[in-house]
Amino acid sequence: MASSKTLLITGVSSGFGRALAREALAVGHKVVGTVRRAEAKREFESLSADAWGRVLDVTDFDAIDDAVADIEASVGPIDVLVNNAGYGHEGIMEESPLSDMRQQFDVNVFGAVAMMKAVLPFMRARRRGHILNITSMGGYITMPGIAYYCGSKFALEGISEALGKEVKPFGIAVTAVAPGSFRTDWAGRSMTRTPRSISDYDDLFNPIRQAREEKSGKQLGDPRKAAQAMLAAIAADRPPAHLLLGSDALGLVRDKLSALSTEISAWEATTVSTDG
Repeated sequence: MASSKTLLITGVSSGFGRALAREALAVGHKVVGTVRRAEAKREFESLSADAWGRVLDVTDFDAIDDAVADIEASVGPIDVLVNNAGYGHEGIMEESPLSDMRQQFDVNVFGAVAMMKAVLPFMRARRRGHILNITSMGGYITMPGIAYYCGSKFALEGISEALGKEVKPFGIAVTAVAPGSFRTDWAGRSMTRTPRSISDYDDLFNPIRQAREEKSGKQLGDPRKAAQAMLAAIAADRPPAHLLLGSDALGLVRDKLSALSTEISAWEATTVSTDG
């Protein structure tokens, strides 16, 4: 196909990464996918002659630059980076140790930033490229019990938007893709959960945890359709800086923005009273 591109997707073993890789390969793109085990690399490469696997942990920051340089040299120019590798942490903040937060940010934020920093010199030299960062509606809205996760996704949303402004003069686009609830492993085996320890939070949090477990696997969102939406953004002449995926994300984010606007208006007099 005339518009064939080379995509580097982190975390292609499951979820959005696997769905996007399959759809991209189906329409003629080349896909380099990062995995964490040699067995997963072989399995991914068996999908297509245009599928290349790379064993890389996105928290192994010292290995990322060499891995990207090797892909550029052996596979070809990386047209699109998709930062998909990530996971969900569930835990009441007071109960969750800082080490859980560090790990959440190492994967969801620092790993994504390290990947972006590695591909940018190549994209900038070519004056073209596209970076997709898979964030979440949890980068806009919050709920009790996922403070560290939401914090990491709010961070990635902000970094994506700022970076997009920095690299736009070089023909590089940055899109933050924020999915709602999809039928992936996010709420299943991919989620880490801090053990409960403070009973004061039971009434608030137990129903939320139960609802999430019951909904896992039955979410409205179809990962294949999400992949097709991402490919549409990749193919666009003017890709969006922000792309919500799913009607639930659309409704919840609109509600959040409306509530924020109402609160800003209610406190407007206090806000402007601080001007000297």
